[in-house]
Amino acid sequence: MARDDKAPDFEQALAELEGLVERLERGDLPLEEALKAFERGVALTRHCQVSLQAAQQKVDILLKRSGKAALEPFEDSAADTPAAPASPE
Repeated sequence: MARDDKAPDFEQALAELEGLVERLERGDLPLEEALKAFERGVALTRHCQVSLQAAQQKVDILLKRSGKAALEPFEDSAADTPAAPASPE
C-alpha cells in the first residue's frame, strides 16, 4: 500500500487508526507486522492530537475575539453515570 508523503487529514488519520486498533485487537498479526502497526498507530495518534490542539487554539482565538462566550468545561452526562457492573457468565 503506497502512502502519500502528505500527512493525512484528521478524519483519515482517525479512520486508519481505528483500523489498526481492530487489527491489533484481533491478535492474529505476526510480531513484526504488529510492531509496525503499533508504530504507525503511535504516529497517527500524535498527528490527531496535534490536529485537535490546533483546532482548540482556533476556537479559543475566535471566542476571545468575539468576547461574548466564556469557555466552560464539557460535561458528559454518560461519564457522570456509573457503569453497571458486568454480570458474571
